[in-house]
Amino acid sequence: MEKTCTLLVHFDKGTPALANEIKEQLEGHDTERKIDAMKKAVMLLLNGETLPTLFITIVRYVLPSEDHTVQKLLLLYLEIIDKTDSRGKILPEMILICQNLRNNLQHPNEYIRGVTLRFLARLNEAEIIEPLIPSILSNLDHRHAFVRRNAILAMMAIYKLPQGEHMLIDAPEMIEKTLTTEQDLSSRRNAFLMLFTCAQDRAVNYLLNNLENVSGWGDILQMVVLELVRKVCRTNPGEKGKYIKIIVSLLSSPSAAVMYECAGTLVSLSSAPTAIRAAANCYCQLLLSQSDNNVKLIILDRLQELKVSHREIMVEMIMDVLRALGSPNLDIRRKTLDIALDLITPRNIDEVVMMLKKEVVKTQSKELEKGGEYRQMLVQAIHSCALKFPEVASTVVHLLMDFLGDSNVASAIDVVFFVREIIETNSSLRESIMARLLDTFYQIQSSRVCTCALWIIGEYSLSLQEIEGGISVIKQSLGDLPFYTTAEEGEVIDTSATKPGNQTPTPPTASKRPAILADGTYATQVAVPASVSTVPSLMAMAGSTTANLRAILLTGDFFLGAVVATTFTKLILRLKEVQSSNVAVNKATADVLLIMVSMLRLGQSAALPHLIDDDSYDRISLCIRVLSGSDDRLKTVWLKLCRESFVKMIADKQYREMEETKALAQESYAQPDDLIDFYHLKSRKGMSQLELEDEVQNDLKRAVGEITKDGDGGKKLNRVLQLTGLSDPVYAEAYVTVHQYDIVLDVTIINRTTETLQNLCLELATMGDLKLVERPQNYALAPDTSKQIRANIKVSSTETGVIFGNIVYETTSVLDRNVVVLNDIHIDIMDYISPASCADVAFRNMWAEFEWENKVAINTSIQDVTEFLNHIVASTNMKCLTPLSALEGDCGFLAANLYAKSVFGEDALVNLSVEKQTDGKLNGFIRIRSKTQGIALSLGDKITLKQKGSV
Repeated sequence: MEKTCTLLVHFDKGTPALANEIKEQLEGHDTERKIDAMKKAVMLLLNGETLPTLFITIVRYVLPSEDHTVQKLLLLYLEIIDKTDSRGKILPEMILICQNLRNNLQHPNEYIRGVTLRFLARLNEAEIIEPLIPSILSNLDHRHAFVRRNAILAMMAIYKLPQGEHMLIDAPEMIEKTLTTEQDLSSRRNAFLMLFTCAQDRAVNYLLNNLENVSGWGDILQMVVLELVRKVCRTNPGEKGKYIKIIVSLLSSPSAAVMYECAGTLVSLSSAPTAIRAAANCYCQLLLSQSDNNVKLIILDRLQELKVSHREIMVEMIMDVLRALGSPNLDIRRKTLDIALDLITPRNIDEVVMMLKKEVVKTQSKELEKGGEYRQMLVQAIHSCALKFPEVASTVVHLLMDFLGDSNVASAIDVVFFVREIIETNSSLRESIMARLLDTFYQIQSSRVCTCALWIIGEYSLSLQEIEGGISVIKQSLGDLPFYTTAEEGEVIDTSATKPGNQTPTPPTASKRPAILADGTYATQVAVPASVSTVPSLMAMAGSTTANLRAILLTGDFFLGAVVATTFTKLILRLKEVQSSNVAVNKATADVLLIMVSMLRLGQSAALPHLIDDDSYDRISLCIRVLSGSDDRLKTVWLKLCRESFVKMIADKQYREMEETKALAQESYAQPDDLIDFYHLKSRKGMSQLELEDEVQNDLKRAVGEITKDGDGGKKLNRVLQLTGLSDPVYAEAYVTVHQYDIVLDVTIINRTTETLQNLCLELATMGDLKLVERPQNYALAPDTSKQIRANIKVSSTETGVIFGNIVYETTSVLDRNVVVLNDIHIDIMDYISPASCADVAFRNMWAEFEWENKVAINTSIQDVTEFLNHIVASTNMKCLTPLSALEGDCGFLAANLYAKSVFGEDALVNLSVEKQTDGKLNGFIRIRSKTQGIALSLGDKITLKQKGSV
């Protein structure tokens, strides 16, 4: 049976000391060696050793010592040894220490008295404590506060014992008297805590009699007062009003801990707008005054909770919350922005955007740590603001476009996505955005940003000036043609590097001199240095060119070349509509066709590390064919249907966001015939404004069903698991409750025999990342009776775990112990993961980063690809990130991304690729990726089990 432990000391598992060595050191006269020996004895006892022969040695050689450290270690030793036998009776040798404890309680040194009183506070044996009661009480009036505060703690611990009220009959009266005369803060705190714990009515009376002085009490005493207020208000909500005044008065306390507890208490007890506003204001003050990042994150969690339940009040505090962006920690900034973005209204949008713009400007400073990541968060926040309130887009879009050439590619991608969406949703800004984009295009150095910017130029250049400007900017970014030339000597030369005025240093060239051949003709002899490659690569020249598109193309990125060709095609098709001069159109078309052919020749050159891919080759070739002919149907596809697809994608995204908002805003309402108290019929006599508001809020909560919500009994019954068979002598079943990091097993055990079961013990063990917190004790179970046993298990990661064990018991008729093996309890991974959302870019980045992958082959009786996807989503508790518009149609093939997040912050990524074969069966794979192995394997097992189509 596990015993209680009041002491925990780290034990280094080296070579343990032997009992004989400890005994020899204790019997010596060297104090330092005695201290060392006592420490070893305490650590051995804490780690399961018994050391039965050591007690008498300690009584003889340690008990008389006057050294304070030795005496303290002696008390620790006495605290952890067994003081009772197997029947619960006090051991006879314990009488030997009673006189020593009495002497310590009357010792002239206050330290000895204090540590002895602290030791007595941890004793549970009334036979040892009872003779010492007069000595304990005498220390209440000691001159030193250290002794008095420990005497009060000892009295509180003794009073809590089963026989404590008989041993200390007048303890509450004595402590109350001490509380009125005591000056030491710690002693007063302990005295008030004892009244709160043992005589709550006296604590309440003392508090009400000293209401005007509470704000002047010390912080540790005020914390106990808040705990008392919480307890009293929960048991008697009708008296909440007078106690809330105490909490409000303590909000101005100089102690940050008291302020935090006050705000939390106020929110838990009252829903009045004045109270919530005061609590939120208090949290914001702490957010700015505290330097510890962990404290800031905790306060932001509290503000997040307030935002969910009291959004209207938190809207007023948005600028105070945003001041937390001054912290250099990215987690704090991210959480602050998440809170603020949900509190934006037409009234505060201008202030919020102004604040975010200032922060964006600050990120340009090189002194700012992780400025690129912070700028990315700010861009995403501004993007969200502009989508909700399009009128602010004009104030931020030009500022953000300065960052299209940002070295942080993720931030630049967010900016260009923002520009792409704003130019579609806010047509009045199209001209200014296009002009700005053409001015800043040369700064873009990332291929992904270039592709999106080129798409914008191709789709939204509508006027003649914009079309000609777009063609000119792209041609300048590509540089002079051809992209390379091959000299007679076989050298590959970038033609842009030979352009006059280009000061870019050229790579070292080989030395040449004329040579006479055997037939008398001249030839050039080349001497190549060892450091110069005989076949120079164009990639080495990519970094020397100033044209951004040319530099990327020379690295072998032909997807960008295909996008350039597509953009040119759209621009030329629009130029034919707005340009009246056929000569100008033909000249522009010829120039564009020459560029496309040059890109194809570049892609087939051996100077590049790899040839052009087939897809890019086909796309560029298609563009050449479109410009060479005049098919009106193709023109409609290029100029109209492409834009319509993008508009549909934006509308689908907005629809999904609206649906998510509606789902979050749904509330459960009570029945219409429920009893409601009407505010105007209430008596206002003697009620303050805060009490009146609180009563109103309680009525509103009762009206909308927020006060009491009945749980679903059917779902609870699903968690009852049968652990033994119906014919076993002991029947057991368990109710499993999962609280994120904890699993609680409520096990009901029934004795079905006609005998009393003795030393019945529920022995459990775990497999996986589960850990038992405690082992249940031994019990005696009478015939046909039941026992409820609770076992707590800690969970450390998202992994399917197994709990197994048995029930062991003894009977009077059989000498041996009986064992009943229990059924295994499988902990479902679904209890730890929940659907979540993330951007496509973030999903791809995580997919590339995560190293653990589990590939599951599809084997199901379902014959429809969409039905199979819905079944997997429902079975795995994940969210489908692929929009519904992308899943429409019936082509027999489907690919979708699923995402979920665990309570431990782990990400679970799933890609489903399924194809319907000619025989009607589905074929394909489900790939799972995560940062840890456990979640990938567990989710794979779950999918394998559920994909057949069974529920």
